[in-house]
Amino acid sequence: MPAWICVTCGVQHSDTPTTPDGCAICLDERQYVGWEGQQWTNQAELGADHSTEIRQEEMDLTGIGTHPSFGIGQRALLVRTPGGNVLWDCISLLDDVAVAKVTALGGISAICCSHPHFYGACADWADTFDCPIWIPAADQAWVMRPSPRIKIWETDTISPVPDVTVVRIGGHFDGAAVLHWPAGADGRGALLTGDTITVVQDRRWVSFMWSYPNLIPLDASTIHTIAERVAGYRFERVYGGWWGRVVVGDGAGAVRRSADRYITRIMAR
Repeated sequence: MPAWICVTCGVQHSDTPTTPDGCAICLDERQYVGWEGQQWTNQAELGADHSTEIRQEEMDLTGIGTHPSFGIGQRALLVRTPGGNVLWDCISLLDDVAVAKVTALGGISAICCSHPHFYGACADWADTFDCPIWIPAADQAWVMRPSPRIKIWETDTISPVPDVTVVRIGGHFDGAAVLHWPAGADGRGALLTGDTITVVQDRRWVSFMWSYPNLIPLDASTIHTIAERVAGYRFERVYGGWWGRVVVGDGAGAVRRSADRYITRIMAR
């Protein structure tokens, strides 16, 4: 039986003889059902006309995307550390190119995701690389394909491998998280965010939303909490969820200034 993949959001669902009735992630107000209605694919069909794209973002950080773009178009990030590699966020496709390249880079010790929109085919990736998937308890209900490899975390932070910290910040989802990598940016630190904190077109800034496609904002109190939860971490760069979405300098300052700007605008009368 195929594990069905939603064409709109790219999240994989359980193995069933027929397609699911619908995608709960797309039916939620933070996402949407495609204009042509609910559509499904699977690994074999997706791999017939898509392939994995690999790019080095910086030393020990590798981007993994799908070409041509699929679903919401995100790319994952493989963080390499002496204590093991972390796949941050996931994509829908897992092909031979991805398996060979990631294996050559040392495999995967843990998979962690910023939020449910980026779960992709994380169960397939975990099975292939024999590693756990860390899911925050607050987002457990959004797991569309259960797996014995899923480990639920209930604390504010976890360290899936030494010297890497995943921090629950909330906002976009209750369990929305970021990954702090102190060794990134030549030791100046990097924050990997998906779009829980999203890097915008002016890459000196970031932003925050309840729903990006439907343009539903977050409240000022939540933005303040997000900013506070990352304020204790040192990072020069912010890596968002898509190719090129990177704050290349003063990342911590960019988050702080952006939170202040957002709160000022949303509170304006």
